[in-house]
Amino acid sequence: MDVILAEPRGFCAGVERAIEIVERALEVYGPPVYVRHEIVHNKRVVDDLRKKGAVFVEEIDEVPDGAVTIFSAHGVSEKVENHARLRALPVIDATCPLVAKVHIEAQRYEREGDEVILIGHQGHPEVEGTSGRVKNGVHIVAKPADVETLKVKDPDKVAYVTQTTLSVDDTKDVIEALKRRFPDIHGPDVKDICYATQNRQASVRELATGVQLLLVVGARNSSNSNRLREIGVEMGVPTYLIDDAGDIDRAWFKGVERVGITAGASAPEQLVQEVVAKLREFASVNVKFQRGIRERVRFKLPDELVKTGEDGRTPRRSQSGLM
Repeated sequence: MDVILAEPRGFCAGVERAIEIVERALEVYGPPVYVRHEIVHNKRVVDDLRKKGAVFVEEIDEVPDGAVTIFSAHGVSEKVENHARLRALPVIDATCPLVAKVHIEAQRYEREGDEVILIGHQGHPEVEGTSGRVKNGVHIVAKPADVETLKVKDPDKVAYVTQTTLSVDDTKDVIEALKRRFPDIHGPDVKDICYATQNRQASVRELATGVQLLLVVGARNSSNSNRLREIGVEMGVPTYLIDDAGDIDRAWFKGVERVGITAGASAPEQLVQEVVAKLREFASVNVKFQRGIRERVRFKLPDELVKTGEDGRTPRRSQSGLM
């Protein structure tokens, strides 16, 4: 069996940064540190960080007074941020810089007098965070049909932003529908779409043309992982979204000689290697690598985690913030 590994696959720079933030915070401040929501959508990552001393909570109310608090890579609303500030919690923000950029764009459009339309999936943590950054709220649309039912105050004063885990292909039809209905609408340039989402989807489209079966390693609640599976299906290839090697069904591979494997942006490479090892239990596996884009993007850590005091010691906990 030939097994072709997608390139790129797995962790993006935003996910790497978020995980490193939690690990560095545990080193600097000591356990426990509290993380609002899953830092990223992957059970293995969350479980590993939990073993190191991270405590995952759903709401800020669950964080004890004075405890170091981390916001997940998906971003949070101003309401959540203000709640943490009112409680004087020491906060470290692990929001992906590309998500933070969308927040800034949405707020700028509102300041300029536009109603903001957010292309994304209702209920996704990133969409909730972005929605909560716009004082007058946003209109959420996921498909072209949603555009037809939109009710806005002034059709000449609207703008749009997008969920970062959607690609150009995901948003193209919706943007076209928006432009047909609101000719004067404006929004971010295509280059503002998350590079990692676009790269992973492009690699899967190419990979699907040369394999008989696709495995997508990623969590069920991961938007970008689900989209990778959908692309494989759209390309006419049997495609399975799996959490890890334990989800593999040997019956899938009857008569299959070429398998493609990719991983969502929150899935660690270790899971991919475990999947390859599982395939080796029932087939002679020849691993090949797709020739694709090599990502070299890196995001800097928050200042709280890279600066030390003049005496060389690490920062200390504070009731009023990280010092």
